[in-house]
Amino acid sequence: MTGVESSSLKAVAAAFLACLALAAPAAAASGHPGVAALQVALRAHGLYAGTIDGVRGPGTAAAVRRFQRHKGLPVDGVLGPQTRRALGRYGRHMFGTRLLQVGKSGWDVAALQFVLAAHGFPSGPFDGGFGPRTDAALRHFQHWAHLGADGVAGPGTYAALRRTAPHCPIRLYRPLHGRIGDPFGPRGNRFHPGIDFPASYGAPVHAAASGRVVYAGWDSGGYGYLVTIGHRSGVRTMYAHLSRIRVRRGRWIRIGSLIGNVGASGEATGPHLHFEVRVRGAAVNPLPALR
Repeated sequence: MTGVESSSLKAVAAAFLACLALAAPAAAASGHPGVAALQVALRAHGLYAGTIDGVRGPGTAAAVRRFQRHKGLPVDGVLGPQTRRALGRYGRHMFGTRLLQVGKSGWDVAALQFVLAAHGFPSGPFDGGFGPRTDAALRHFQHWAHLGADGVAGPGTYAALRRTAPHCPIRLYRPLHGRIGDPFGPRGNRFHPGIDFPASYGAPVHAAASGRVVYAGWDSGGYGYLVTIGHRSGVRTMYAHLSRIRVRRGRWIRIGSLIGNVGASGEATGPHLHFEVRVRGAAVNPLPALR
C-alpha cells in the first residue's frame, strides 16, 4: 500500500469513526456495528447467547461483566482497554482502520459483516472471520454502490457504508393477510433479509405490486418453491417456501393477483410465507412500504 493510500485510509477511518454513532441507526437497523462486534466477541468466548443486534442491552452488559469476572478484571461492565485486550483477536482493530479482505479476522470484520447485512448483503453467521461468503457479500455491495468490486474494504467502501441503507421506493400490497412473525433484521447470529407471515398450509399468496414474473420454480438455496416478480425502479419481490406456484415465468401480472399458496418447502420448519424485497439486489425492509 502506498503512502498516499495509507494516509487516505487513515483519514477515511477517522471520519468513519467520528460519524459511526450517528450513522448506525440508519446503516445497521438501529444497532451499532461496534456493539455487534462486541457481541460476536463475547459469543466466541461462550458468554453471550443473545441476538447479534448491535443493541447494548442488559444481556450484553451482563455478558461483559461475566467476561471480566472470568478474566480477573475489574467487573464494571465497561469495554475499556484491558477488557478489549483480553478479548484477543476478536477485540483487535477498530472498524475502518485497515484494509479488509479474505483471511482477515477481528472486531472490524464482525462490524463489516453487520453493516453489509444492514445494507442488504448478509453473508451468513456474524463470526468476525473474512471468508468466501463475506467476500461475496462485499463484492455484491461494491457492485451495487458502483465501486470496483475487488473484495477489498478500503476508503471507498467505508464511505459508501456511511450512507443510508436502501429502502423500497414503491408502495406494496400485503401479499398475505395476517400477522407478521419474524421481522426483517438480526436473528440469532445471522440476518433475516425479509419478513415472515405465518399462515395455514395452502393459504393464497398475492402479488405485492404489478410486474413481470422473472422466476417461478424450485430454488436450491433454501427458498423452496419460489416466485420472483420484477417491478419498476429496480424492485423485485420474492415469495418463498410455497406449496404451489400458480404463475409462469415471463407472465405480466397485476397487483393482488394470485401467484401461489403457502407451504413449507425448502429450509422451512413450518408453513409460512417468507416475503423479501430487493432493490437492485439489496435486501430491504418490506414493512415501511406495505399498505
